[in-house]
Amino acid sequence: MKKYLTGFWRSLPIQLFLLHFRRYQVFLVFWYILFATVSGSFMFAFGANSLYLAPEYFGEVSALSTAIVGFAIGVFIMSWNITTFILHAKNVRFLATTEQPFLKYCINNSLIPIAFLVYYLIQAFGYAKNEELLDGLHIFLLAAGFMGGLVICIAIAFGYFFGADKTIYYSIGSEIHSANKRYAQVIQHAVLPPQKNELKVDWFLSARLHLRKPRDTRHYTEAFFDAVLNKHHAAAVIAIVLSFVFLIGVGYTADTRLFQLPAAASITIMFAIVIATSGALALLLKSWSIPLLILLYLLFNQLYQHDIIDFRNKAYGLNYANKEQGPEYTREAIRLLANKDSIEADRKYYLNILENWKARQAADKPVMYMITTSGGGTRSAVFTMHVLQKLDSIFHGELMKQTLLINGASGGMLGAAYFRELYYQKIKGDTINLQDPQYAINISKDLLNPIFSSFVTRDLIGPVQHFSVNGNKYNKDRGYAFEQKLAANTNGLLRKPLRYYIEPEASALLPIMMFNSVINRDGRKMIVSTHPARFLMQPYTDSNHAQVMDPDAIDFTSYFAQHNALNLNILSALRMNATFPYVLPNVVLPTRPVIDVMDAGLRDNFGPETCLRFMDVFGSWFKANTSKVVLIQIRDRSLGDWEKPLEGKTLISLLTKPFLILQNNWFKLQDFYQQDQLEYMYDAYGPAFQRFCFQYTPVKNEATASLSFHLTLAEKQDIKLALDNKDNLEQFAGLMKMVGQ
Repeated sequence: MKKYLTGFWRSLPIQLFLLHFRRYQVFLVFWYILFATVSGSFMFAFGANSLYLAPEYFGEVSALSTAIVGFAIGVFIMSWNITTFILHAKNVRFLATTEQPFLKYCINNSLIPIAFLVYYLIQAFGYAKNEELLDGLHIFLLAAGFMGGLVICIAIAFGYFFGADKTIYYSIGSEIHSANKRYAQVIQHAVLPPQKNELKVDWFLSARLHLRKPRDTRHYTEAFFDAVLNKHHAAAVIAIVLSFVFLIGVGYTADTRLFQLPAAASITIMFAIVIATSGALALLLKSWSIPLLILLYLLFNQLYQHDIIDFRNKAYGLNYANKEQGPEYTREAIRLLANKDSIEADRKYYLNILENWKARQAADKPVMYMITTSGGGTRSAVFTMHVLQKLDSIFHGELMKQTLLINGASGGMLGAAYFRELYYQKIKGDTINLQDPQYAINISKDLLNPIFSSFVTRDLIGPVQHFSVNGNKYNKDRGYAFEQKLAANTNGLLRKPLRYYIEPEASALLPIMMFNSVINRDGRKMIVSTHPARFLMQPYTDSNHAQVMDPDAIDFTSYFAQHNALNLNILSALRMNATFPYVLPNVVLPTRPVIDVMDAGLRDNFGPETCLRFMDVFGSWFKANTSKVVLIQIRDRSLGDWEKPLEGKTLISLLTKPFLILQNNWFKLQDFYQQDQLEYMYDAYGPAFQRFCFQYTPVKNEATASLSFHLTLAEKQDIKLALDNKDNLEQFAGLMKMVGQ
């Protein structure tokens, strides 16, 4: 038994496996990321696991999409084998004396790749069955597609390297023969001492999976080994360069649907290139690798600081040409923007909208509705669409007519903006059934794949590409990819500038919609709307009784009036509103100094803050002209949210808990604060103010739809079912009673 255990321990597969943990451990990080992503342990909140387990191509998960991902994983495996073969060559020199040394190395170095492939297929099977709700035949086709792509990639790679091996041995075959002849003569007259090597290898697997003993290599010259390895290096470099060129090509053609590859494929090929590049740096530069990377960082940092290179994302439609004439972002400038005369002018403008709204209602003192919707990625967009469709049926198609204002954050605003535009197209004469389930399907379509794919092929690797809007030039990046995909998912209905809505909102034909975002510099809110609303820049207080604070919000339309603010694309306004950290790029604005904005959920994830301030400003008009003001809240999580407390049951949690407590409880803190605001409003209005709250809570607590821009079929069904949970049915019943049904 000891003999077999020793033989197993000293086999090349085991020794190579252990060698990876002793040397160049950085390459194992990529394997960890792949394992953790597939298991859902890495970037699960962003939906990263879905990119691998349910890759989409041409808008669907198919055998072709999984084949592309399988091919990409094959590229990664071969890149890892090539790089480690070169780096560990001195420990496996005996393979250089055999035919097809690289093939033999790959076979003996396959423990980690095989483990990953088995684990991946197990996870993919469970995901396809439980999340995508596919039957056995479809799952088999997906698995066959994946394995087919993997096999094709490896076959191409081995065919390429087999040709390289033939060339190598054609040129140095005579030297191998001469060296073996000399070795045979030497051992006839003397017994050589055991050869010293870091790897103690007694056995390795041949190309036909037979056990073979390694040869003694001391009779080969260093020049021989250098010749063999250098030729393999050249072959490897060509393969990696081709992969790099391929990704750049994908970046240049990503606007063509044919080349919008699954994000998992682009990410994996990028990993392959990073591994190969890191290996080359480690081999050529050795200890100088880190200093070189630091120098490169300092160089690019200087170029960035002097505006020679600029990777920052911009708001499409806004004019960035006159940098010196950009509005100042200072205390004095913001206070001047919110001066009394400007506030009063904007207030009178909105009073005219209120009168127009009242004129369109049937009653002398109608009920006014305001809608707020929460952040939460695509799950919130879909839930918002379902709620609005049901509410519209309760209101007999007049929900938008009786609604004055729509406000909110992130994903919920995607669904609300799409529904409002559908309503607008309907009243203009299009044959649109607002209860058509296709609209919920449209807004639920994937947005995550193009974001990550563009991040790899454009943001990280490919040269900067540009496009123009109204003569202004912008970079194509993952923000651009997001907008293009959202436009495609909604049949182009949201591809409009802010100015498109001036007349319908001013005449109260449509509800006013306000798109918020948060200024990273100081946490102030950026309010994007069709009409200037400087009265929302600070709390509406009586300066005779309370000290007036600095504005805590900026009115986008008036602040950027000289930069064509009304040319801002609605898609960009939605993206600024939904800029989830790292998934989408922060949007920079042409101010002095430059500021950037991100997701509205950081400040007000549920939306009531702006609505309640609006009610404060126009409270006297509401009391005189409406019978009731009703706030309809659409949330992607339950009120209270007791289900997900921050608990620490490990030693590491003692260290991380202080850092994570704010992040984990951020939305709860907003709830506590906003509940106070609502109580003040109840005191001010009494029975004339009422709130209805519709909450997405999963049918199964452990199966909450992911907070990302991708949903599985099971998640889509769960969101739809959440419409009919007990709390929501009670809210619908109460609303129907108030409406008079």
